[in-house]
Amino acid sequence: MSATTTLDIQRPSPHVARVWLNRPDVRNAFNDGVIAELAQVFADLGRDEALRAVVLGGHGKAFCAGADLAWMKAMAGYTWDENRADAQALADMLWAIQSCPVPVVARIHGDCYAGGVGLAAVCDIRVAASGVTFCLSEARLGLLPATIGPYVVRAMGESAARRYFTTAERFGAAEAHRIGLVHEVAEPEALDATVDALVAALVANGPQAVRACKRLVQDVAGRPVDEALRADTARRIADIRASPEGKEGVQSFLGKRPPAWLPPDSAG
Repeated sequence: MSATTTLDIQRPSPHVARVWLNRPDVRNAFNDGVIAELAQVFADLGRDEALRAVVLGGHGKAFCAGADLAWMKAMAGYTWDENRADAQALADMLWAIQSCPVPVVARIHGDCYAGGVGLAAVCDIRVAASGVTFCLSEARLGLLPATIGPYVVRAMGESAARRYFTTAERFGAAEAHRIGLVHEVAEPEALDATVDALVAALVANGPQAVRACKRLVQDVAGRPVDEALRADTARRIADIRASPEGKEGVQSFLGKRPPAWLPPDSAG
């Protein structure tokens, strides 16, 4: 794993990684350094064959308050080309998290603003504390949530995105849950237990099956159910049924025994 100065990387077990944004003094706002480190860390994690789940959270009082003010001041003097390169780095970082082969669970607390909403949206499972405030605030600054847009629209849906992109209103965890931006809302004292239960569920499943399930959703979402897609899905299930993991899973189920992949402590 690469050295990092803005993140706290923990490995409570070989199967689980916890990535913490570690700039609590600025509510985990990100800058070009955070963006580069997140991209590298998730690229490294994606190559770890033992890994089964990643948790993304923030130290301090907030998950992520969006862009760092000092970084925004510097960007005010950028040329178009510099702005383009800077935005591309953000887009590449979001894709590194989105395309990580293992599921990523967002642990959201405090504020989740602007680019922080994008960070949450690229995660596969999103859990928020009941007091979280969300805001896509870009329009207030005369900007737009462009690089995070594709992921946020997929997470909250087009109708909600039309409203919250254009109004830049703040909204709470209950509304985020209603529109699908978050999957679970927990009281603050139960946030970690809720996240841990989801991690335990991920770790208990077939490691290659979980990766294949994540890839399946990404590949079939929005596609027409045509002959090509039907053939592709038939091939995928044949591949995994014939795999060592698929055979072990069925045999362990029929034999009423735990599968070989189940670790002694699956909670991570």
